Amino acid sequence: MLGSAKKRISDNINPGFIMYKEIVDFIKNLYQTEDFIPLHAPVFRGNEKKYVNECIDSTFVSSVGKFVDKFEELCRDYTQAKYAVATMNGTSALHIALLLSGVKRGDEVITQALTFVATANAITYTGAQPVFVDVDFETMGLSPKALENFLKANAEVKDGYCVNKNTGRRIKAVVPMHTFGHPVRLKEIKQICENYHLSLIEDSAESLGSFFRHKHTGTFGDFGILSFNGNKTITCGGGGMILTDNEENALKAKRLTTTAKVPHRWEYVHDEIAYNYRLTNLSAALGCAQMEQLDSILSEKREIASQYKAFFESSEIAFFNEPENSRSNYWLNAIIFNDLAERNAFLEYSNDNGVMTRPIWRLMNELPMYQDCQTDTLKNSKWLQDRVVNLPSGVRWQ
Repeated sequence: MLGSAKKRISDNINPGFIMYKEIVDFIKNLYQTEDFIPLHAPVFRGNEKKYVNECIDSTFVSSVGKFVDKFEELCRDYTQAKYAVATMNGTSALHIALLLSGVKRGDEVITQALTFVATANAITYTGAQPVFVDVDFETMGLSPKALENFLKANAEVKDGYCVNKNTGRRIKAVVPMHTFGHPVRLKEIKQICENYHLSLIEDSAESLGSFFRHKHTGTFGDFGILSFNGNKTITCGGGGMILTDNEENALKAKRLTTTAKVPHRWEYVHDEIAYNYRLTNLSAALGCAQMEQLDSILSEKREIASQYKAFFESSEIAFFNEPENSRSNYWLNAIIFNDLAERNAFLEYSNDNGVMTRPIWRLMNELPMYQDCQTDTLKNSKWLQDRVVNLPSGVRWQ
């Protein structure tokens, strides 16, 4: 079951559990601890306390303050997006990006079923309906071939709009998600979106520090979004970012995330329904300190990934490598088992023995609120759902 490297194991011992023990022992040695090892814990070893204390001393701890502006500048400069707008989390960033892309109640938005639930939830917040298509094995993200096949079979362009022939609804946007920080095939997806008059919004929540053809994820479409949740590559505790190259959209994003308040020294006048989504200065102070360390964090994460890759080379358990033409941040390292039974046995063994591991997400169309959404066959997504496990991937303190 586990290859020639394990033939030395006695026939009367379950070879799976022998291999599982070796994996757990390797991870404990990698992190140099016998203590519980989380999947991805934040590391604060720079100016975090200094900046947070400075923020507290200034009394500007809410959504106004120098750290919010600075954090936006740092993310803009790093990703090379022309504009960056900070929000309270990645879900709110995606919600606003969808609204600014013109997604309205009754529309449809195509995304992948193999994703974190926030992707589908943000689509639903607009009143639109998610449509789920398959992913590629090579990226675990939205498949351009599956997208094109779905559109050829189910859609047509009428009067400049893409319409679903089955439902009569307008298909307005496509939202690929860069799974575990691995970029999807953006060049092909972007071309398909242009052919069918669809907005492209990249869910780059997991891919800060990931590049496709030397360009940062989140900068290929009309919008991209980032997340700074506590388990992400860098964190503000929460936090998100909207990326765009369109100045008008950037200004609208900032307006919509700050309750559409008309600027005035003392009056409270708001001229449209908007959202209280602005990132706090306190959170941004953490984010600024974390951004100062991003290059070293990414370097360390790639070193951890390289050690996992070397360890699994002699095993039938496959380690998931970055896709072609990409440089991944390896936010969460992933391995692929032969079947569901092996996956479940390892999840139980590793978590019972002090190493946190997690399966990939349940497919969105299998959740009760999305079970009636249109899908394609989701053949690859179903296969991966039964086999993928995430390993501890956080940066080590040392």
